[in-house]
Amino acid sequence: MTARILLVEDEELNRVLVRAVLARADDPEVRDARLVEAGSLAAARDVLHSPDPVDVVLLDMNLPDGSGLDLATELAGTDDKPRVIALTASVLPSDRAAALKAGCDGFLDKPYAAADLVSVIASHLPH
Repeated sequence: MTARILLVEDEELNRVLVRAVLARADDPEVRDARLVEAGSLAAARDVLHSPDPVDVVLLDMNLPDGSGLDLATELAGTDDKPRVIALTASVLPSDRAAALKAGCDGFLDKPYAAADLVSVIASHLPH
């Protein structure tokens, strides 16, 4: 079964980067995953409420319509919660702790190395 990854990111350049990294990933499960993109929390909620389940959410913390922490908290209370990886430009330990407390399963600082992104996704995909 092909994994489905939701990228919640408002910056187009960051979405292009993630697309390129996934397309070139050495890990076939990551490379073959279906990437769905959302540029806002509202669009992400639409994807998450669709009948097609999401396995991993790559979640930017600062979005035009709110904080990614809000979405992480919402997802933490669901039965079929996808794995959530926080993506943020903040490197403060308090921000990492807040993301994990909100229900994120992983945390990746921007800018990140392509190999780190692939590794964190691979570690959270269902096997």
